[in-house]
Amino acid sequence: MLLLGGAAWGGALTARAIGWWVLVAVAAAGLLAWRPARHRGGGAVRTTGAVVVVLVAVGAVTTFRLEQVARSPVARLAAEGAAVRVVGTVTADPRRTEGRFGDLVLVRLDVREVTGRGTTYALAAPVLVMGDDDWAGLPLGATVSGSGRLSDADGDDLAAVLGARGPPVVVDDPDLWWDAAAAVRASIRHSVAHRPDTQRALVPALVDGDDAGVDDALADDFRTTGLTHLLAVSGTNLTLVVGFLLLLARWCGVRGRALYAVGALGIVGFVLLARTEPSVLRAAVMGAVALFAMGPEGRERGSRALGVAVLVLLLVQPGLAASIGFSLSVLATAGILLLAPGWRDALARWLPRWAAEAVAVPSAAQLACTPVVAAISGQVSLVAVVANLAAAPVVGPATVLGLGGGLVGLVWEGAGRLLGTLAAWCVAWLVLVARRGAALPAAAVGWGTGAVALVVLTLVVAAVALAGPMLLRRRSTGLGCCVLLLTSVLVRLPTPGWPPAGWVLVACDVGQGDALVLNTGPHAAMVIDAGPEPGLVDACLDRLEVETVPLVVLTHFHADHVDGLPGVLDGRTVGAVETTRLLDPPQGVRDVAAVAGGAGLTPGPAPYAATRQVGEVTFQVLWPPADSPTTGPGDGSTANEASVVLLVEVRGMRLLLSGDVEPEGQAALARALPGLRVDVLKVPHHGSRYQDEDWLLSLGARAALVSVGADNDYGHPATETLAPLEAAGTRVLRTDLDGDIAVVERGGELLVETR
Repeated sequence: MLLLGGAAWGGALTARAIGWWVLVAVAAAGLLAWRPARHRGGGAVRTTGAVVVVLVAVGAVTTFRLEQVARSPVARLAAEGAAVRVVGTVTADPRRTEGRFGDLVLVRLDVREVTGRGTTYALAAPVLVMGDDDWAGLPLGATVSGSGRLSDADGDDLAAVLGARGPPVVVDDPDLWWDAAAAVRASIRHSVAHRPDTQRALVPALVDGDDAGVDDALADDFRTTGLTHLLAVSGTNLTLVVGFLLLLARWCGVRGRALYAVGALGIVGFVLLARTEPSVLRAAVMGAVALFAMGPEGRERGSRALGVAVLVLLLVQPGLAASIGFSLSVLATAGILLLAPGWRDALARWLPRWAAEAVAVPSAAQLACTPVVAAISGQVSLVAVVANLAAAPVVGPATVLGLGGGLVGLVWEGAGRLLGTLAAWCVAWLVLVARRGAALPAAAVGWGTGAVALVVLTLVVAAVALAGPMLLRRRSTGLGCCVLLLTSVLVRLPTPGWPPAGWVLVACDVGQGDALVLNTGPHAAMVIDAGPEPGLVDACLDRLEVETVPLVVLTHFHADHVDGLPGVLDGRTVGAVETTRLLDPPQGVRDVAAVAGGAGLTPGPAPYAATRQVGEVTFQVLWPPADSPTTGPGDGSTANEASVVLLVEVRGMRLLLSGDVEPEGQAALARALPGLRVDVLKVPHHGSRYQDEDWLLSLGARAALVSVGADNDYGHPATETLAPLEAAGTRVLRTDLDGDIAVVERGGELLVETR
């Protein structure tokens, strides 16, 4: 069954990546090979036939689903940019997000009717709605009607994106079970409403995946320490909840097949509570696999159940094949089923069995997931195993007590608050583990996301998996492995060749955002923007061995430039924070003020035109001018144009750091500073196509740096922006392709090196 599950996965990925014709070729080849062999019989022949059937079947389902979405009337109308009215069911809780021009509310609808271009279609198509605050309060399961303009969706799990115009109209209220689930979720939140912010946010996240209140800095600490799975609905949640229900049922005298009924009801109730999204269904199935593995012959039964689960999930939801969450769930479950027993038995030779189990399970799960985690984060967590061991004792009590607080709170508020308080005390320990673990010198090490780096890492993981039982069965080598792990966590490992000698500027690879670091002296640097996530800029500064930041300049208040500020402040001495004059968008302004205020700093505008020096760096603010506006429309739409633009001179080189300044501002700079020439240009706005090309080329830069995230939704960087620069002889480097980019002065020469 594991082999068939793998075949299903391969069939879905093949259909998505290459096409249905490959599956037809596989089926034909398999049939030709199977027909003469079937007369000889044997399990191998039957298994081969089954693998071919599953591969083709799941591939066919995947192709059908992709075509169903791509060729639906909604997709056709989206390609035309049609104005439509839709009727559909809310399938996920509305979520707020910061868009390019202000806050948005995102709602997923299962559209059953669409009217556009004078025609009404009855269908079933997934659509993402981008609306305003009127869409924020929609209950899950409600049937609503709304209007707006359709546009093409990124990815193949959506037929279109609807830019809503006006409020939605509720056509039909949710069914009773959705109301009941919403009441329990609200009761869970109410049971911990009196606790501190982190505890108030973490208990709902741990129990039912309601992570809306978890702040970015804490989420980043959980990510660094390998505890992210606690903030989302996972198989662990279901195993704990349903396992507790089964124990309670046995204590009440329930036996035999009635226990299966209790387990089934528990799974259904959990899915309703956590929402029937694909990620929740996947977590529920993996949790059911774990329950199978708890019985007699757990390894064999669990392995068969895992294979069946993968096959069934991909037949029902073939889009899961390309889901990172699905990959991590399957790999973690496989690691626990296949690797953990051998490691546990090896450790049990010289450790108590409970201790061996506690070490083996998180270690095996983490090891199995390591290549995928590295592929999406560019990091390998060294502290994950230790952090999961430290967290394990309270995860179960916190989950059960949090759910109990929600259920009991429906009938007795005081008792619900008591249980919620106990759950909050448990998650306080999780917060401590995450924060202390993330602050360790080598909590995570950077790792490339290229094919070669991931293949090497996968081979290392395979070698560790095979050698683990042999190394752990002896006390001497087992203790040696533990000492090596602790040493690697507590002692920062040097990155060979990084930072390069003579580095002047580094553009950090922080995804879709900006974070630039100017070397001002030994272990000191100016930071220009902080990127979208604290952990990414923190890791970059750690790699550069920066301990003191005399000045942080935030070019404007969009999230991709300021949300990483906590990572700059974490564990470093920061002298001042300066910003643009335009205090917009308001949420970004508030966030910066709160984070800086927590460090005893008060942000102020960067003074225009003044020439200043910090260490080896001399710099001047060229934009925005002193008479520029300080207030905006409130939606952030003019923030890019108000970006701080810095002209920097250091070690005989001239650098222009341009933020996200728009063509109008670029043209104004061209008029104000005719003949300006620089050695290095930070290309404005992540290489957007909206540029003043004449001005960019007039700068004569020898190197142009583009800070941009891979596969971003904005089409950055644009070919029409980069091609003229390259044609003019400028060397163009991009963080999405090259990682961290360092400008180096060595022997009077300008060099560019990448990590």
